[in-house]
Amino acid sequence: MDLLNNRSRVSEFVLLGLSTSQEIQIFFFAVFFLVYVAIIVGNLLIVISVILDNHLHSPMYFFLANLSFFDLCLSSAATPKVISDLLRKRKTISWWGCMTQMFFMHFFGGAEMSLLIAMAIDRYVAICKPLHYKTVMSPKALIVFLLLSWAIGLIHTTSQMVFTVGLPFCGPNVVDSFFCDLPLVMKLACTDTYVLELLVVVNSGLLSLVCFILLLPSYAVMLVTIWHHSSSASSKALSTVSAHITVVILFFGPAIFIYAFPFNSYSVAKFLSVFYSIITPLLNPIVYTLRNQEMKAAIKRLSSQHVGSWLTH
Repeated sequence: MDLLNNRSRVSEFVLLGLSTSQEIQIFFFAVFFLVYVAIIVGNLLIVISVILDNHLHSPMYFFLANLSFFDLCLSSAATPKVISDLLRKRKTISWWGCMTQMFFMHFFGGAEMSLLIAMAIDRYVAICKPLHYKTVMSPKALIVFLLLSWAIGLIHTTSQMVFTVGLPFCGPNVVDSFFCDLPLVMKLACTDTYVLELLVVVNSGLLSLVCFILLLPSYAVMLVTIWHHSSSASSKALSTVSAHITVVILFFGPAIFIYAFPFNSYSVAKFLSVFYSIITPLLNPIVYTLRNQEMKAAIKRLSSQHVGSWLTH
């Protein structure tokens, strides 16, 4: 009962944001707004193209469409609030709003991490075990991989949030960030959070680091296999794998730094948080569309069909 009373003393958190300068905040507002629109358009375009174009009905594009969906959700967990706060002098978020934001950030972050591993497995089988590809990456296997991603995302966020929600917040309520970030919010609790801080390091930081380290050898094997085959098919495979490696580094790099070393270097962590939550969801569709001829062709077909049907009407 005391915990509930203590917790209720803090009904909202104050976010310090990215800058105190009004001019810089207006600049960030314009940039973040345009970036968020590009995230929605770019990722939706990939999802719609994969659904409507028969040429893209393969495991690789199935995963890509789901990655784009996760990117949409991950960026939408915090970015709209961040954008609207840039026009406010006092940036606040309710207690429940803060908890909800952290829940969905880690839910879709954990799900995306799992999906990137599934995508690496898909490419590994396609390049290193091509004769077994259709058997291993069957429609049933794809659904299992996707459900596992959702399940891991849910377990990942619930295992942290179930303890965070129960923390007593009765004093300081200022978060030195532009959204509710788990390590920073935990620090504000009116109790010793050392054990929970270790849980965050293990659950988010160490997990990201281990997954990243496990992915590197698989991509190294793929690159060596491609190197031994000089053909147009291997050149296409190299383009696909290099796109995958780029996305994996962009996703895991900031996550490892923020959560494996979460209680130091706040200014650097703040910059990486922008990268992780806003820039990466934009770069993913750019990387996959610019380096993928089939995706570019599908988008052209989709746009020409709709422009054609619009002109005939």
